[in-house]
Amino acid sequence: MTDRPIAFDLTRLVTRLRHASPSGIDRVDLAYARAFLGSAADGVGLVSTAFGPRVLNRAQALAIVEAVAAGWVEDREAPDDPVYRQLASRCGAPGLAPVAGATAPRIGTGRRRRIQARTAAEIALRGRPVAALPRDALYLHTSHLRLDDPRRFDWLYTRRDVRAVFFVHDLIPITHPEYGRAGEAERHRARLRTIGRHAAAVLVNSADTGHRTLDYLAAEGFGRPPVAVGHLGVEPAFGRAGPRFEPDRPTFLVCGTIESRKNHLLLFQVWRHLAESHGAATPRLVVVGRRGWEAESAIDMLDRCPGVRVHTIEATGLSTHGLAALMRSCTALLMPSFTEGYGIPLVEAAASGLPVVASDIPVHREIAEGFALFRDPLDGPGWIAAIEALSEPASPVRRDLAGRLDSYGPPTWAAHFDAIGPTLAAL
Repeated sequence: MTDRPIAFDLTRLVTRLRHASPSGIDRVDLAYARAFLGSAADGVGLVSTAFGPRVLNRAQALAIVEAVAAGWVEDREAPDDPVYRQLASRCGAPGLAPVAGATAPRIGTGRRRRIQARTAAEIALRGRPVAALPRDALYLHTSHLRLDDPRRFDWLYTRRDVRAVFFVHDLIPITHPEYGRAGEAERHRARLRTIGRHAAAVLVNSADTGHRTLDYLAAEGFGRPPVAVGHLGVEPAFGRAGPRFEPDRPTFLVCGTIESRKNHLLLFQVWRHLAESHGAATPRLVVVGRRGWEAESAIDMLDRCPGVRVHTIEATGLSTHGLAALMRSCTALLMPSFTEGYGIPLVEAAASGLPVVASDIPVHREIAEGFALFRDPLDGPGWIAAIEALSEPASPVRRDLAGRLDSYGPPTWAAHFDAIGPTLAAL
């Protein structure tokens, strides 16, 4: 992809040593770290610290990358995942009751925190100053971390030989500030200003994110740097082959942190209506994702609305293989988000053969035009009709949506890196 030496920013991965499960950005960070540090013999890691950047040799950097991956529970097979077994049991699958004593994570929380603290101390002691970066290096920053503190990147002014490339995951805090925490919009503007000052190129997960990024940078006076679009790869666990179970009634899936942007509130209101209309025959809704911020109305419905509480299952801590098996088992994925930077559950579901109903927003059209059923995120009756149609025995709607997936080929990380390669090589 490039003949330049690689300097990969490990800062976020170091912080993730204390976490048991990855976020979407973590997955991107890990894929890039393995792809570039794994293939570049002259690659190094760079960690932003309060005392300035610290450079790690390739062996040190790769050790951190693999320590992060080892701390996650992502490679646990579905039958060995207690969260998956509990879900399957609650959905009526025989013989998959939770296994006693199987709930402990592979690495405990306290141990993960000690590993992270020890690694940070070693970086401070053993890391070299930025002068140790190889000449003419390509600096890759694939998370948003620390970009809102421009001083952390002042070293790029002194190392003019280094070309910086940043990954922009979305502009949601700027374009839709109502969905973020207080102050997040200004922090994201600061991140984009840092990118505007230093980026020789920008990488994005969708054409929609690319257009928004370029328009914003141009409006702020930074011009239009080269942009490479690479759809995010689907992990190999997601596919039609593998464990699955047969739910005892139509079972729908929604993935993502419970927050207002994801529009869980619409689904919970839909489920209250379905419960009033169908009683005991109401379909089931499985919510995979933790409870987030400023989503009190949705959470109140989860906790206090009988029609929602009886027919909804919440799940957190599900392994990748467990999620893939759940997708192979459900009736359809529902994704009513108001806005997204990409929408990885859509392509994971499609890879697993699971029909998809998604909000009609530009990025969903971009990645799911050929297979998804689209509904406006405010169209409650439209979502109700789609869910009821999919719940019918031998549903023709479900058969049609499933048929659209017969020839579907999900995006891969290899294709992603092929897509961004020419832009990096041109630097």
